[in-house]
Amino acid sequence: MPKEKGRIDSNIHKIMDFIKTYQEWLNSKFIDEETKSELLKIKNKPKLIKEAFSKEIEFGTGGLRGIIGAGINRINKWTIRKATQGIANYLNKIYQNNSQISVVIAYDTRKYSKKFAEETAAVFIGNNIKVFLFDYYTPTPILSFFVRELKAIAGIVITASHNPPEYNGYKVYWSDGGQIVPELAKKLIAEIKKIKNFSEIKITELKKNKLLKILPQSIIKKYINKIKKLSFIDKTYKVNNLKIVYTPLNGTGNLPVRTLLKEKGFKNILIVKEQELPDENFTTVKIPNPEEKEVFKKALQLARKTNADIILATDPDCDRIGVVVRNTKNKFVFLNGNNIGILLSEYILSKLKEKKRLPENGIIIKTVVTTDMIKEIAKNYGVKIIETLTGFKYIGEKIKEFEKNKKYNFIFGFEESYGYLFGNYVRDKDAVQAAMLICEISAYYKTQGLTLDEQLLNLMKKYGFYAEELYSFNLPGLSGLEKIKKIMENLRKSKKIFNDIIFIEDYSVQKKYDLLKNKELKINLPITDMLRFILKEDISFTVRPSGTEPKLKIYFSSKGSTKEEAEKKLSEIKTRVIKYLKNLLM
Repeated sequence: MPKEKGRIDSNIHKIMDFIKTYQEWLNSKFIDEETKSELLKIKNKPKLIKEAFSKEIEFGTGGLRGIIGAGINRINKWTIRKATQGIANYLNKIYQNNSQISVVIAYDTRKYSKKFAEETAAVFIGNNIKVFLFDYYTPTPILSFFVRELKAIAGIVITASHNPPEYNGYKVYWSDGGQIVPELAKKLIAEIKKIKNFSEIKITELKKNKLLKILPQSIIKKYINKIKKLSFIDKTYKVNNLKIVYTPLNGTGNLPVRTLLKEKGFKNILIVKEQELPDENFTTVKIPNPEEKEVFKKALQLARKTNADIILATDPDCDRIGVVVRNTKNKFVFLNGNNIGILLSEYILSKLKEKKRLPENGIIIKTVVTTDMIKEIAKNYGVKIIETLTGFKYIGEKIKEFEKNKKYNFIFGFEESYGYLFGNYVRDKDAVQAAMLICEISAYYKTQGLTLDEQLLNLMKKYGFYAEELYSFNLPGLSGLEKIKKIMENLRKSKKIFNDIIFIEDYSVQKKYDLLKNKELKINLPITDMLRFILKEDISFTVRPSGTEPKLKIYFSSKGSTKEEAEKKLSEIKTRVIKYLKNLLM
């Protein structure tokens, strides 16, 4: 077999000869012995070789994310180096003067996160680009904050967010502090794809390098001081009466969340000890995702034992937060992402209005699959609502746009997948500030004799009874990708899969089909692989492949004249859709 010095990939526009690529890695003088030893373990396992080498790992929502391991379709120091070299090439092409360019790098508590962060730094510095590197595991929103604070051109955070422990990732941020959006991602990907040889990657030693600036843990005080300004707490809140159980799920939230809460007067904080410190294997949970009820098992035990009012859980990079509250019947109630967003929105808007700080042309930004109940709340306060595609990067993009053109004043942004942002300090979802605000509203309503679930019911009585739920098919590997593709193709081909569907929104072609009037309307959002089906009686469901996990996601929504009616409608459509999709998978 002919060898090609330092070869990374075959022609990426053709079907790869994955065995050949595998052999090239084994024979390359650039690949270290540890990686080669890992590769030899799968020598007689063509299925595993195919998974690792049949295609290159791709940029998803903002960067790379995948299983840790050797191969071009895996997260490892080689794929990290290649991505970094491509970004460095782009930066050096756009900015002719290297002294203008700096990049901030952070990492979470996952396996190899620190190592991958250092590899990233070594490549940027090898390309004469200044690097600010955190010396401690750091939440993603704090990375976003410091990209802006340090006036950097870009930011990288090594994280796989809430994915299983075998995953890691590489998220890319730009000068506004927001995740890169598709237009910029295409340019970066083009540069990354140009790199064909390991020899093209410039890398240097980090030790005592003048282009490396280490950011100490103490620097997060700047972030904490800014976020504290978002609070509405005054003497009437009696924050010490609120008993909080918090779990960082062995992630980055432990120090900043506890520091912020204590500085806002919340002293009664209990930590789930088994989930307090970094654990790269997340041994107490299957998946460190606060959207999953299972991760609250230990926190619930502690909350019941101590008679706590509220439980908070943040994911490993601390951009998502889950909440459980104790109700008046002494039972613990799970709030979903929409519930939390509604409670925060009403509280923030009411407080801004009360203090005569509600801005003119104020706006709340939500994703398409996030609850429509927010539209009624915004209308009540004279605030505009706009929708973006799924993914907080699109919310960040809109904040940047409105900051520039002054058309709207951003107030709050949220998505149903447990992501929230208030104010302009950060440009991504922020579970650190959300933890403060959730405890704040809990204390506020407690002084009025209300639990959060009671307040949520009050809001539904005022604005309408909504029910929403997310269901996911977990379909890993290349075969899973094929199944997801097949389902989406089938849904598009079948069009009206149920007789009571009245509209279909196909975001892949930016069209909304009115099935009753046989009309086509334009959808003014970017192209993405997503379908939304709107049925009679205020029922809808949306289907899309996840951008960060091997999942097909289905979002269900309904509205009723009572809570029970809304939940019944939701249950019925969920049963119908899941049965239909399961048949497609057979």
